[in-house]
Amino acid sequence: MIESVDEMTEGYKEAVKMPLLVNADIELMSAPALFRQAVNAPSLDARNAELSTIQDEVGHAYISHRLLRNLGEDIDELIYEREPYEWRSGYAFEVYLDDFAEQTVFHAFGDQAGLTLLSDIHENTSYAPWKRALVKVEKEEQFHIRHGRTWFRRLASKSETTKQRLQEAAYWMFPLWLEVFGLPDDLKTHTEQFEYRIKGKTNDELRQDWLDEIVPLCEENDIDVPAHYDEGAEEYVLEFDWPVAYDAEEAKWHYDDPVSWDDVMDRWREGGPARDQFIEMIQGGGPYQGAT
Repeated sequence: MIESVDEMTEGYKEAVKMPLLVNADIELMSAPALFRQAVNAPSLDARNAELSTIQDEVGHAYISHRLLRNLGEDIDELIYEREPYEWRSGYAFEVYLDDFAEQTVFHAFGDQAGLTLLSDIHENTSYAPWKRALVKVEKEEQFHIRHGRTWFRRLASKSETTKQRLQEAAYWMFPLWLEVFGLPDDLKTHTEQFEYRIKGKTNDELRQDWLDEIVPLCEENDIDVPAHYDEGAEEYVLEFDWPVAYDAEEAKWHYDDPVSWDDVMDRWREGGPARDQFIEMIQGGGPYQGAT
């Protein structure tokens, strides 16, 4: 286990900085992403849980920033002086959530993705300070997932109109969270995080772990997502040729229009429709002007 900068090579230090920065950006970006529907939550209990979740996410960002500061990074510069295109938050965190159904799927799908990624680091990382810090983070992420799953089941069991809205939200957000795990293994070129034992599982292994949780959740609640368990392959498989084209203006996937990963990376670099405003809120405390 590595405890301090004095024990690190330059290669190790750079390898551990990147996932810490990505995590810090994701956690901070979660706050404005969740804010609007948090204050519009359907009950006082739900609103309190949402606001507590936002507080947790900011706290998780602080943990990663504190570790980055220990590695020599200027935290004020990272938060306040980078341009939006320099942030590494990921497309799924840069979209507007239009109602509480989408907020619920964000928690059920997105927080499960976060726990999947961070559990792998907690179990396998050689960077001891992060391993210790993730004990607290994992417990709080489990609370976020439980909150999301509770409301997922509630919305699925209400009126047909409410259940249909949940179905629409799940169908829209499913590919967004598939992307969070990054490029397929056969396209990955950087192996530093494995060589330095920052993480233990590959992108595709982590994606499969996520599917192991999400597809059964949807099946139990009669919510359709384009994936199923393949007995022969002994894993979950997608029912479309991924990746596919995405219309950001319509917030719609064209499942019958496969695209290249170069196209996906161009979209990632361009950023989601809410990215600039969310970063403005983080850096300057501006008002929310997105979907109602």
